[in-house]
Amino acid sequence: MKTKPSRWITIFCGSAPGKSPEYANQAFLIGKWCAEHQFGLVYGGASIGVMGAVAEGFLQNGAPVSGVIPTVLKKREVAHFHLTELIETETMHERKALMMQRADAFLALPGGFGTLEELFEVITWYQLGIHSKPIFIFNQNGCYDALLKLIDDMILNGFVREENTSIYEVFTDLSDLLARLDSIKPSSHASVEL
Repeated sequence: MKTKPSRWITIFCGSAPGKSPEYANQAFLIGKWCAEHQFGLVYGGASIGVMGAVAEGFLQNGAPVSGVIPTVLKKREVAHFHLTELIETETMHERKALMMQRADAFLALPGGFGTLEELFEVITWYQLGIHSKPIFIFNQNGCYDALLKLIDDMILNGFVREENTSIYEVFTDLSDLLARLDSIKPSSHASVEL
């Protein structure tokens, strides 16, 4: 490890690679940049897809990576066995709680149902006052356009308060996202034992 990280980021993203190689390429670059800017990674523990690419971006650039994976998914998601730390949990709930506890910030990259579940859980927890950590969405190639439109419709129909969209920040430009990540301060609640 080149330097001990001062900040930890939890990244939610797909265990599938997506149809374009750009999803994995951008994930790797984000991991590389984070490693070079004193971040460690806490993520879902897979070696494949966008998840594997982001982990490799950290690992190949000297940053520690903690993977958190439920036993039931360890084989299905092809766990990454070359991490700094691989934590097995009994349930998905334990997995998400541990990732939330250890993070200074959350970032959603392109992904599927699991990514959305994790993203909406940390948004909901923020709304309920369970945490106050920043949440970012990288809307790469418009992959979250339909989701953001759905949220607008939920606001129009009175199910989401418009002010609650300030809980998260959406980025379409990678350089803007990285500049915002660089402003993240370590949380007094985030800790990782390595």
